[in-house]
Amino acid sequence: MEEIYCFAGNPLDRLQLDWQPVEPWREPIERGATLIFLGLDDGRPHFAIDAGTAEIAGADREPIDARSLAPLLPGGEAAIVAEARSLIDWHARHRFCAQCGSPTRVESAGWVRRCPECKASHYPRSDPVTIMLAVRGDYGLLGRNRRRPGNRFSCLAGFMEPGETLEEGVRREVHEESGIRVGRVKYLACQPWPFPSSLMMGFLCEALSEEITVDPEELAEARWFHRDEIRAMVAGAATGADDPTQVSLPGPVAIAHHICRRWSNGLDSL
Repeated sequence: MEEIYCFAGNPLDRLQLDWQPVEPWREPIERGATLIFLGLDDGRPHFAIDAGTAEIAGADREPIDARSLAPLLPGGEAAIVAEARSLIDWHARHRFCAQCGSPTRVESAGWVRRCPECKASHYPRSDPVTIMLAVRGDYGLLGRNRRRPGNRFSCLAGFMEPGETLEEGVRREVHEESGIRVGRVKYLACQPWPFPSSLMMGFLCEALSEEITVDPEELAEARWFHRDEIRAMVAGAATGADDPTQVSLPGPVAIAHHICRRWSNGLDSL
């Protein structure tokens, strides 16, 4: 039996918790709902569908926010959710050809959109993002996003710009957001982030200066935290505690959590 993952919401950040048989979705599929082949599991094909285009969506199940769901899933299932959500979002944003403006059509089981007019092919993409912890001795630099309420701090991060290396992107982003100059840069790990389609590449970097000058367009605040403070914040985030009156870090679903965890526990260094 084919099984299907169902997505709904705007901007496509709500989904059903489990796989559903494909049969109830035959009618919306025939009406043109976007269907994406995700692969085989024990010989059974699995698909994702944009439930927002189907009247049956949410009929007997309560949708769950994707960010809230991710920490509850095993790693393999979370990866499937990331893949499916990014692809559904990509289809929603690329219904027209970027070259000539004509409507595109879905091909290759949902992995290509083709323009019937100019014959251009459009493929899903991931946008590269650097995310980094600048360190100076036993202190790490964390920032608080101006669009996020409370006292949630995280690593600085930003999209890569055309023509720059990863190391240049790290140095530019830290300097733009905090005024801190950066020297050495060390790559640690990466994480797909399907909100909507980023690849988060994590780094440690060497802070060459100490005085912070925050860009108010980017951050509400940036501060140096001692290694012990960051270790305590990591421990609190791992338990799911979220007291808005206390400084905190993202939970284990985010790569920022693991960058801070590994550095504060001496597992990674420059």
